[in-house]
Amino acid sequence: MALGDAIVCAHPDDRPAPRRTLSTPTRLEERCASSHARGVRAARAALALVRVGSDSAPETQLRLLVVRAGLPEPELNVVLVIPGQWRRVFPDLAFRQHRVCVQYDGAHHADPLQHRLDIERTDLTVAAGWVEVRISADDLRVVVPHRSGLVPRAVVKVEDALRAQALRLR
Repeated sequence: MALGDAIVCAHPDDRPAPRRTLSTPTRLEERCASSHARGVRAARAALALVRVGSDSAPETQLRLLVVRAGLPEPELNVVLVIPGQWRRVFPDLAFRQHRVCVQYDGAHHADPLQHRLDIERTDLTVAAGWVEVRISADDLRVVVPHRSGLVPRAVVKVEDALRAQALRLR
């Protein structure tokens, strides 16, 4: 799925990191439909899980973990416009109804400048009335007890934030 997400990922020029798509979901479907190549059945099945907007393999992994755990499917890289601010926020995953966004922090987030920008981003997110959940590589690897068995810690962090926001927004 991560490869499919990478192929269809695109961001407009007004984003901090504009990206041009290598293909579209429709073109991938057409290509798979007309192919008899080895592995095409698996590719066709994977296409149902491909989404535009995932910037990295860990973001795709996180989205799939959340969905497989029975949580709502998040939107990818939405734009949060913060009233009274010039800077916008682009969360990796967003649950608009709950006003919860999720950021995957890869290794580059340890850079001092990026860390400062991440703190500013969190402050803006909170000012807009959203909750930000930050996920690390460890959150994808470490498993913890859950009502459905053992799941990656990331799932529990997202689910807890969604539950708390649902209660708060009632």
